[in-house]
Amino acid sequence: MERRVPLLSSPLAFSLFDPAAGQGLRQLAELGLALVLSTLIGAERAVQQKSAGLRTHTLVGVGSALFMEVSQHGFNSVLGMDGVSFDPSRVAAQIVSGIGFIGGGLIFVRRDAVRGLTTAATVWLTCAIGMACGGGLPLLAFSATACHFLVVRGYPWLTRRVPALGTERRSGLHLAYRVGSSVLTRVLEECTSRGFRVVELRGGSADWEPGRVRTGTMAVRMEIEGASDVPELVAVLAELDGVLDVASLAAAPDE
Repeated sequence: MERRVPLLSSPLAFSLFDPAAGQGLRQLAELGLALVLSTLIGAERAVQQKSAGLRTHTLVGVGSALFMEVSQHGFNSVLGMDGVSFDPSRVAAQIVSGIGFIGGGLIFVRRDAVRGLTTAATVWLTCAIGMACGGGLPLLAFSATACHFLVVRGYPWLTRRVPALGTERRSGLHLAYRVGSSVLTRVLEECTSRGFRVVELRGGSADWEPGRVRTGTMAVRMEIEGASDVPELVAVLAELDGVLDVASLAAAPDE
């Protein structure tokens, strides 16, 4: 009777699953850690509905970890041969350069506003976290992941309370109000008191979506710039006497 050799005890299995060659449980655990941490960051970005979400961040993290594993263990078979020298840091350096192509594709300019910088920086950080996992530095990887959540979730809370720390952004407002009630003056005062600058104001008795402005009313479009909370401003303006309707075209912060 022919005797079958178990797969794990066969020479092929041992050649594939070889800790000394960088293909052991430790390397699999490092890839798994990169998967978990990059998934956490990607899930947070997906919840915020950013252009780079769960899949992008996860693949960046796992791919960076794999490149680090290859950098450390992928050339063991040729090391020691005559005339062969290898600098393992070269692969890591190329990861940092290569991730710039992904980050650059997430950044775009609309008029005078730059969008996507924070998302690009998050992809860059996820790459670094994956490299830390692949390089056998789990504590640094955990710490960097915690720093990500501190910055993207905690700093907005801080900038809402200290507007001077926030990044100014341009937003649009549509406003409909009764003519002759000094509403526009009070609206402008409210905007400036909350840290916004009115950079453009266009008015006229135009159509107001989803309908037509009634007689005796005015519709204007305002372009404002500031670091304060636009939805909060809209809520305050809507409560002013004489304001018929107000809608925000506020662009999302640079995330």
